[in-house]
Amino acid sequence: MRRTRFTLYAALVLLAVDARGAAAQRVFPGTTRDTASVTRLIILGSGAPLPDPDRAGPAFAITYGTRVFLFDAGAGVMRRAAAAALPIDGFTTVFLTHLHSDHTLGLPDVIHTTWVMGRSAPMPIIGPPGTQAMVGHLQAAWVEDIVIRTEGLERGRKGGHRVDVKETMGGVVYDSAGIRIRAVTVSHGSWNYAFAYRIDTPDRSIVLGGDTSPSTALEEASAGVDVLVHEVYPARRVAPENRPGGEFWPQYLRETHTSDEELGAIAARARPKQLILTHVLRMGGTMDEVVAGVRRGGFGGRLVVAKDLDKY
Repeated sequence: MRRTRFTLYAALVLLAVDARGAAAQRVFPGTTRDTASVTRLIILGSGAPLPDPDRAGPAFAITYGTRVFLFDAGAGVMRRAAAAALPIDGFTTVFLTHLHSDHTLGLPDVIHTTWVMGRSAPMPIIGPPGTQAMVGHLQAAWVEDIVIRTEGLERGRKGGHRVDVKETMGGVVYDSAGIRIRAVTVSHGSWNYAFAYRIDTPDRSIVLGGDTSPSTALEEASAGVDVLVHEVYPARRVAPENRPGGEFWPQYLRETHTSDEELGAIAARARPKQLILTHVLRMGGTMDEVVAGVRRGGFGGRLVVAKDLDKY
């Protein structure tokens, strides 16, 4: 009988029901939710694959009124969301730039913690092809937890663990009540699909670059925006690494990421009002070196290095 129930739930967790209702509002005790009708960008994770005690995995929240949009879900995302007084029982929509592990390790945390904290409706997740398969595997991995929480003494909310996955190949992915979000196709090494996102709200325009090599499409999407958030590595630090396959590291960086000098040139042409550096692959260098490299590339505008829980 127990095995039958597990089999049934394994099938159910792969189902999705569309739900774009009222935004969740439960926050960590002692914090106060900001629901002002102004756009805020919150850095939930500014890190890279190298574990950093001060930087969670890549994750960004954009809020406007009661709506909270999450972009990527790196390790530690829910702890950072709690610290930022964001809802811990769900997001309006979750968007994934690509399916690299450092950008998705926190996804099961987002899915299941929001349910345990009270989410009752399926949470929308939008990402590249492959997102449905990833989420299905993540859900199936927690089948026993789902059964215990719903059928055991907790009497958890049935169905709240579900999500509504929509895969995209680019273009407008959200357009409602004054907020428009567009997935911009970028090039990220061997990935067939990777995106930046442009977010337009009633009062601001923001581009989140994701992981990308220099991209004409991203540059065009970033022209004149209020904020451009972009990854970067220091060109002058690039060298083969002393590890198996390390001789290919310089080629990998050039084909997969954007150097400081390249980003400086891109930003000089796109002219965002503010450039925020994140996902910095320092490779033994300092943040000041990276900033200097962006300046050498030609960008003279407002420039900051992202820190977790910064708000813009």
